[in-house]
Amino acid sequence: MTKLSALLCVHNEEQRLHACLAALSFCDEIVVVADRCSDGTEAIARQYGARVVSGIFPIEGPRKHAGLARCTGEWILELDADEGVSPAFAREVRETIERADAADWYQVPIDNYIGDQLVRHGWGGSFGTSSAARLFRRGVKSWKSERVHPGAKLDGVQGGRLKQPLRHMVDEDIGDMFARLSRYTALRAQDLADSGKIKSIPDDAFRGVRRFFKCYVSRKGYREGDLGFLISLMAGLYPILSNLRAREILRTRARDTATMPPSTLLPLRRPEAVSQ
Repeated sequence: MTKLSALLCVHNEEQRLHACLAALSFCDEIVVVADRCSDGTEAIARQYGARVVSGIFPIEGPRKHAGLARCTGEWILELDADEGVSPAFAREVRETIERADAADWYQVPIDNYIGDQLVRHGWGGSFGTSSAARLFRRGVKSWKSERVHPGAKLDGVQGGRLKQPLRHMVDEDIGDMFARLSRYTALRAQDLADSGKIKSIPDDAFRGVRRFFKCYVSRKGYREGDLGFLISLMAGLYPILSNLRAREILRTRARDTATMPPSTLLPLRRPEAVSQ
């Protein structure tokens, strides 16, 4: 039988981890990357026999690679603590990887819920997705070093899209949606400030309008009523808010640098990921 590893990267997820891990018995091993966890996350993961990688991982790409390095399966199923799998999903995954003609990676459909409401349309613009490359052979997928939604590189042959979806509890309510927008743009702003690749405000405003149109019209967010409009709006706001917050970070850094005594002006280093 082909060995399948489940890979999760989590931070203080004791409220949701039980339900997620309980459904992963069809996997041959579970690897949980516990990033700066201060609750019972690690203890819960070990209850389910997971291999735990504990440490400080401020950048999402290295965090995923740290977990991937501990996976021993030929195939990897990547998911989050707020996602769940059905028996039908489990069967399809096992059947897919056991096929003699299996490709190297597959798109996995994602059913996104806001509270109890399933929202199928309008996702995009770095604010959500309705499918992602989550099932792949080990060594096929790699991630860039970014704080949120790192770009990924996929090698090999794509095998299409699975039929059964992951269930993603993306937000509890509209308040959670706004909190997530704030969190995502804060992280993206740090990436932009570090790279210096900040576009002009008109450029990002234009990108925002295009993203809103794509999510609301092309991806049929209008079919979801109020929530579809909000998702499209937040996808449109994402680039301009990230831009403005990056500019704020640079101003703060410049002000702090200007007030520092010359003897304290040492080169800044990005924090290294530490695993145990």
